[in-house]
Amino acid sequence: MSSEILVNVTPMETRVALVENGAVQELYIERSQTRGLVGNIYKGKVVRVLPGMQAAFVDIGLERAAFIHASDIDLNRTDNEPHKPIQTLVREGQALVVQVIKDPMGTKGARLTTALSVPSRYLVFMPDSDHIGISQRIDSEEERERLRALVASVKEAEEIKKGGFILRTAAEGVGEAEIQSDMNYLKRLFRVLEQRMKENKPATIIYEDLALYLRVARDMVKTDVEKIRIDSKETFSKVHEFVTKYTPEVESVFEYYPGERPIFDLFSVEDEISKALGRKVELKSGGYLIIDQTEAMTTIDVNTGAFVGHRNLEETIYKTNLEAVTAIARQLRLRNLGGIIILDFIDMDDEEHKRQVHRMLEKHLEKDHAKSKVTSVSELGLVEMTRKRTRESLEHVLTEHCNVCAGRGRLKTAQTVCYEVFREILREERAYNTAQYLVLASQQVIDTLLDEESSNVADLEEFINKPIRFQVEPMYSQEQFDVILQ
Repeated sequence: MSSEILVNVTPMETRVALVENGAVQELYIERSQTRGLVGNIYKGKVVRVLPGMQAAFVDIGLERAAFIHASDIDLNRTDNEPHKPIQTLVREGQALVVQVIKDPMGTKGARLTTALSVPSRYLVFMPDSDHIGISQRIDSEEERERLRALVASVKEAEEIKKGGFILRTAAEGVGEAEIQSDMNYLKRLFRVLEQRMKENKPATIIYEDLALYLRVARDMVKTDVEKIRIDSKETFSKVHEFVTKYTPEVESVFEYYPGERPIFDLFSVEDEISKALGRKVELKSGGYLIIDQTEAMTTIDVNTGAFVGHRNLEETIYKTNLEAVTAIARQLRLRNLGGIIILDFIDMDDEEHKRQVHRMLEKHLEKDHAKSKVTSVSELGLVEMTRKRTRESLEHVLTEHCNVCAGRGRLKTAQTVCYEVFREILREERAYNTAQYLVLASQQVIDTLLDEESSNVADLEEFINKPIRFQVEPMYSQEQFDVILQ
């Protein structure tokens, strides 16, 4: 399976699309104003202990206090032992070094742990553990044993007495030199972090994970990735410098994309983003999925629609469910759906058909980087599953609750529409020669363009060397806009 990664960079946001066999499978969006927090390490301060919940709230300098459970502090217990009561583990006012394992979502604060870990290209360093672990995606038992022995010998040679390591999927097949280089990098990095832990005041950051475009270079280069194209020369230079220093063996995979056509127009990525915000997903056969996200869970309903089988109804149902499995696995990754997910397949009478649908689902989920658990198909055609959620879904990143319909639906935020306006202006600039631009949009979007986004507007005007004027269209909804050439 051939893969390609497209990286679209603007001063406001970075967007990354993973394309497999010509179809977009995963999307990552990081806005400069709201970067994800997973992996960040903070020196926090315990502000409230909750014995009833066996948890505590910790101030790490964010808008909302973060949350830590007793099981994420009491790390030395075995699986069979109950964790110690939270009030014996922490007290109010206490300083506590913690790491974010889940981003804030909705009204919930970030989720924390005291089990710190710091990643490099091939390894994850765990200062409070002596364990040597290996990614489950490395299947060969022989390779697992080789890597385990290699890490143990390099650890001894480098005299690293304290701390454990997890070998990441990218470590498959690498030699002693690469492991040694990574270990030395992590050792140096953690020495710096230990100093910050001592010197920093509570509610301050100790370590921040890399920006999205550098995480692509560190985490997403796999054997099946043929090309990683980046449409910003400045970002490409930064990535090239990072890769030359840490992962020179994958340097040839990266290339600068100078094309006049916007990079996300390749493989119709913009269209896929729009489709991924809709409820309905069409299947080639004429069937379709209906996807509904709520705070508690996501439901995916499979329907036959216009599809009628050649032989009988059972065959029609079976074929539709099999086709739906492929689409569901893709939508889970594309939309980054997490938590509890209920799949409502069309009822099947044949037990073998149920088994085949379940087997196909498990096979497709093997390609997914997020861990999931799946139950078998019930008598009602339902499959319950969970998919690990560490960051917001695509819908939550790009949309907000709609006030007009009292929260029953969603619409794009004014900021999302502003960025669409910027991209449309750049698209028009490449295609046509004009003296200036006029943007027609709703009051909310124009206000955002002239206020929070005014510096980005100024940068864009300087970049295209043309003025941009704005005009409110009272009848336009928040998502509507027009860019007029003048």
